[in-house]
Amino acid sequence: MLAFLGFLTVIVMLALIMTKKASPLVALIAVPVVTGIISSFFRLTEVAEGEPTVVDVMQNIKNLGGYITEASGIGSVAATGVMFIFSILFFGILTDAGTFRPIINKVIGLVGTDPVKIALGTAVLAAIVHLDGSGAVTFLICVPALLPLYDAIGMRRGTLATIVALSAGTMNILPWGGPTIRAATALGQENATEFFMPVMPGFIAGMLCVFVIAFMLGKAEKSRLGTIQLEGGAKYVEPELSDEEKALLRPNLFWVNILLIVLAIVALLKSGFAPAVVFMIFYVLATVINYPNVKESKARVDAHAKACLMMCSVLFAAGCFTGIMKGTGMITAMAETLVAVIPASLGKFFPVIMGVISMPASLLFDPDSFYYGVLPVLAQTAEGLGVSALSVGRAAILGQMTTGFPVSPLTASTFLLIGLAGVDLGEHQKKTIPLAFLVTIVMLVVCLITGGIEL
Repeated sequence: MLAFLGFLTVIVMLALIMTKKASPLVALIAVPVVTGIISSFFRLTEVAEGEPTVVDVMQNIKNLGGYITEASGIGSVAATGVMFIFSILFFGILTDAGTFRPIINKVIGLVGTDPVKIALGTAVLAAIVHLDGSGAVTFLICVPALLPLYDAIGMRRGTLATIVALSAGTMNILPWGGPTIRAATALGQENATEFFMPVMPGFIAGMLCVFVIAFMLGKAEKSRLGTIQLEGGAKYVEPELSDEEKALLRPNLFWVNILLIVLAIVALLKSGFAPAVVFMIFYVLATVINYPNVKESKARVDAHAKACLMMCSVLFAAGCFTGIMKGTGMITAMAETLVAVIPASLGKFFPVIMGVISMPASLLFDPDSFYYGVLPVLAQTAEGLGVSALSVGRAAILGQMTTGFPVSPLTASTFLLIGLAGVDLGEHQKKTIPLAFLVTIVMLVVCLITGGIEL
């Protein structure tokens, strides 16, 4: 019965989110609470000192509160929530200060009118901007900046959308990106950087693959267009900033802010400090250096508070979900059921299967549903078959809402991308999905070779 309730919980939660009958925040809390209460009528005994003991139904219901708040619930995501808040504030402040604007202008200045250089520059620019892990921010910065250049030269807008999607999607695997944080959290790993490090070679191979694809797409555009001269001497025009945005710029602190980014990344990879601690420290440095005035500093927090609240509220709701699912024994029961169904001969290849289906899974599951609802079940099933749960999780982040997020109809940023670029969703998916799948497979193969994903 617990297995049935577990599967019912996941299915109802997915249905509510995917049909937009409820927000992820509501579904992640309401559904497990209801099924958790129902499960209380079927968990009437527990083992105490080797002897079964009858447990009151009301006591089971009261225990749900503990499941939500203890280490396997909200306690497991607390550190990740802190990292979310301070990483958003850190990169948000640097963006407000205009740190990335000179880089954008330099990239655009270097590419000129050569479609190959423009395509490569697009990939580089999207990768740099996506350091903050926000697809919406990446698309809002990259597409309007490059679209006039693409139009003036005659390059296809679909090419722009595809390259930006591939670059941002692959960069989304970084340890402060949403999918990796969710995967680490769902698998009980407090340090997302440690979870990510074994797939670093695969990630690098994926980015190289993106640059190769950008080069090939640029070559195709150059062959189609021939030698190009900008029509009427047209050139890229930098978008105008509002007076408020201009007041926030700190051009004299450009190299200081670049140094902060480099040091933050080095600290994440080498210091041994938890990511939350690293971003807390570097947020303080960024805000003190750029906006030392208390009023300005508070205004920057207010400006990014919405993004922080949205991401962290869902994260803590996911802690409620996983706490109840684990505490009531539903996840264990589901895993035992799947182990009984899946042939043992396929168990060894579970991570490979996960890696192959990870990108297409983005078309079916939003990140919260997959990482907090599906992945824990798959991971525990894998362990039942003698396979590392972490390998399954690492295989999942190679495609599920990473390379797959900018083509998924389940993410609002996909529609932002195609809306800004002025391309049709179907055409965008037709062109980008095979290439995104290729990047995922390349990363999977490299991770298998280097041992980042173990069989």
